[in-house]
Amino acid sequence: MTVTALNVRNEKLQTKTGMTENQRKAISQKLTKALSSTYVLYHKTQAFHWNVTGPMFYSVHKMTEAQYENLAEAIDDLAERIRTLGSAAPMGLSQYIEHSVVTDAQDFPATGEMLTMLADDNQRVASLLRDAVETAEQASDVFTADMLTARIGAHEEAAWMLTATAAN
Repeated sequence: MTVTALNVRNEKLQTKTGMTENQRKAISQKLTKALSSTYVLYHKTQAFHWNVTGPMFYSVHKMTEAQYENLAEAIDDLAERIRTLGSAAPMGLSQYIEHSVVTDAQDFPATGEMLTMLADDNQRVASLLRDAVETAEQASDVFTADMLTARIGAHEEAAWMLTATAAN
């Protein structure tokens, strides 16, 4: 016996948002890059959190924990917004890495280098989000624009904290 309710697939949803399909698709493409970059940054931040050592261990460990928890919430919000706009959220780590402006970490740098890398990555994501805000505003998608504007602030604050901690 086949249960048809479990066989449903719907990568593309019919949505009514007041935007055209092309506008929703353009915004979803920007959100896919934002989601992918946020996901890679989340993983990198958490990996550095696990592997930090030295005199700054406790403060960096706590700071990066707060940052990756914030990123985890953002990942869910971005993916759900993509779905709300009728598109499929990316699946698979290779897709996240492919669409990300954040590079994957391959080794264990010293604490100062970790902080600098994460600060730079947060600035790259903030810049990416500014571009996405423009696309959303052009389509009068104020919800997405507001959501992304708040994320810009979160990334800029994270970059500031990381930079200030790494300062000599």
